[in-house]
Amino acid sequence: MTTTFGVRLAAAKRTHGPICVGIDPHPALLDAWGLPDDANGLETFAEICVEAFDGMAAVVKPQVAFFEAYGSAGIAVLERTIEVLRGSGTLVLADAKRGDIGSTMAAYARTWLGDGRLGADAVTVSPYLGFGALQPALDLARANGRGVFVLAATSNPEAAEVQRAVVDGRTLAQTVVDAAAETNRGTEPGSVGVVVGATLTEIPDLSALNGPVLLPGVGAQGGTAAAVRALLPEPVWPAAVPNVSRDVLGAGPSVPALRDRLAAFQEEFAFLR
Repeated sequence: MTTTFGVRLAAAKRTHGPICVGIDPHPALLDAWGLPDDANGLETFAEICVEAFDGMAAVVKPQVAFFEAYGSAGIAVLERTIEVLRGSGTLVLADAKRGDIGSTMAAYARTWLGDGRLGADAVTVSPYLGFGALQPALDLARANGRGVFVLAATSNPEAAEVQRAVVDGRTLAQTVVDAAAETNRGTEPGSVGVVVGATLTEIPDLSALNGPVLLPGVGAQGGTAAAVRALLPEPVWPAAVPNVSRDVLGAGPSVPALRDRLAAFQEEFAFLR
């Protein structure tokens, strides 16, 4: 890569708008689209999403679990989806939420940030085996010009007992953000982002992050443009990447309808460009 993920993401936001749109082929959506709950239905679903979203969003985010559920056939569909999107220049974020230690973390990094068929532009990771355990992914991302989004403050209610626990005067979520900020030091903009739920009412201090902020929960889960305006300090807006999945996918399987719904969200969140 001649440019870092952080630079490519900033350019994609300026060109296409700030939205990250998800590809989440769960069985209820396959049914709603009139598709069978099997690998053939999965492939048709993914192909429609690629046609609708390619070149229309800053980032496209396949939810890896929904592809894995179909075994090797599902992984093959995911490989083709990533290949087509990246081949045309659309940034792909693999929502894999991987987190482990040592050689296992290194293997996850090679899978999602390497040059194999599952290699994406960025991957989501969990730091809750210790931020330092992510080092193999951070190192490979840097070497390959890719990005990493680290779970920091998620919106599921179960997360609070862990992420809001206080360690040496800071919440655990804040220590994650601060560690990501340290990794981004000296780069502009950084390629190590954090994940912060768009439906939260209290979030870590992001002012020193110097990296992207993925905001899942927009649309069907209740996150709105007004809520994001209130949640994020204005200096953080250029780094914000709202993620919408179900609310856009609900417009399918019509490609024009999917594009129209995505365009409406791009317009709603245009202040984040």
